[in-house]
Amino acid sequence: MGILEIDKVSLRLGGKQILNKVTMDIWEGHVHAIVGPNGAGKSTLASVIMGLEGYRDIQGKIRLKNKDITSLSIDERARQGITLGWQEPARYEGLSVRSFLQAASSKKKVDFENYLMQVGLSCDEYLDRAVDKTLSGGERKKIELASILAMDPDVIMLDEPDSGIDVGTLEKMFEVIKELKKKGTTVIFITHSLAVLRQADHAFLMCHGEIIEKNTADKIIPYFENKCIPCPHKNKPDKEGLRDAI
Repeated sequence: MGILEIDKVSLRLGGKQILNKVTMDIWEGHVHAIVGPNGAGKSTLASVIMGLEGYRDIQGKIRLKNKDITSLSIDERARQGITLGWQEPARYEGLSVRSFLQAASSKKKVDFENYLMQVGLSCDEYLDRAVDKTLSGGERKKIELASILAMDPDVIMLDEPDSGIDVGTLEKMFEVIKELKKKGTTVIFITHSLAVLRQADHAFLMCHGEIIEKNTADKIIPYFENKCIPCPHKNKPDKEGLRDAI
């Protein structure tokens, strides 16, 4: 069953066509990946789906749980059950991890210890720390993931989840994703990482703002192994460009 439907979505920014009639059907309770080289439009698509400021003047429709959310604000979309984890998690000077998790949850009593434990952080060590520059990139990624667990959305998008983190943190994240899948949460990775793609059930290959292939993740993996697949796009990179893009 499609929980999120992207129907012929196009976007122009600065006079350039960034997305061109993108159509996708995201299945409930599955892990999906949107992959492709840098500049393919992956992060832009995530911003459009989430309804970020500057990314809402689109053509096409976005439906979540059979409801048209195209005109909704980012806050309204979040209340409908979708969230986005940033490639570079934000810092919040003066805001504690406790307050950050409390703000993410709709519950009056938040199980702080459970959420932090799931991402491999000690409640005693982190709960009263500030979400600021004193935390490493990996720590902020984990705390952001803990906030997503507290939010308990139906659909989670994670933009470049492996960016700036070590192997141990990435493995912990993958464990959390597997548990989310078990409970029926839908996860979408925005990535150009083979390790992240391997965690997905299904994948969409983007190039030049278009979906050029959709299949099971194992069928998309040759794109990474061969650095490209035959396609008609005018921006098909040369060997030098491929090395930079992948």
